[in-house]
Amino acid sequence: MSLTRRQATLAALAAAPLALAVTGTAQAAQRRRSRTLYIAGDSTAAQKYADAAPETGWGMALPFFLRKDLLVSNHAVNGRSSKSFVDEARLDVVLQAIKPGDLLLIQFAHNDEKVADPTRYTEPWTTYQDYLRLYIEGARARGARPVLATAVERRKFDAGGNAVPTHGDYPAAMRALAREERVTLLDVQALSLALWQRIGVEGTKTYFNWTATEQDNTHFNPPGAIAVARLVARELLRTGVLAPQDVRRLGEDIPESWITWPQAAA
Repeated sequence: MSLTRRQATLAALAAAPLALAVTGTAQAAQRRRSRTLYIAGDSTAAQKYADAAPETGWGMALPFFLRKDLLVSNHAVNGRSSKSFVDEARLDVVLQAIKPGDLLLIQFAHNDEKVADPTRYTEPWTTYQDYLRLYIEGARARGARPVLATAVERRKFDAGGNAVPTHGDYPAAMRALAREERVTLLDVQALSLALWQRIGVEGTKTYFNWTATEQDNTHFNPPGAIAVARLVARELLRTGVLAPQDVRRLGEDIPESWITWPQAAA
């Protein structure tokens, strides 16, 4: 039996909301699939290559704790401060790529502290905050969400075996800026300091890049990078930057063998 013109019109109108809903759901799913977390930071987070192994940046381990379709684009580079990262146009590269809905995770301080180097030094309560604002404003102008992370702590203990902070006023300056600009803060400095205290003087040697030829109390080996990445992922969840479905394996052991060091590009 054929439909009358009126019946056909009513059927089409009835189907339209469903079609729109399906299209909207598909578009929302596509946006979720294409979301990227960008990292702007220094050597503690950076991608390492075969000639640096076993040194490992925590950004290399972060994808293990995020769902597969939440991509990580790690732009952290050895030796950079909030200032030199901008001056070398590395922030420009990130902002040219970043899209609405993406995340920009910002961690600097280690090299901002180098008073003797004018190409990198920033003063905590003035130029450090000024440069961080460039990241915040740049991300927001492109519809992305900035997230500040206080600098992960170095391995330093006093004579009594107490983990000692090493970043001076920089974490406090970042916390103050986060409140002022209403930016989510991941307090990685405080969390890592507490973790090093819990693990202890000897235990922390197995988290940092201690080898037969090097005793490095700043950079991590695979276990250390995995531990810090876990702190970051847990904070992204706790602060609501990520939803429960965005993270995975927060309570699971991550095999060190998952860390790989590719050959550097020629």
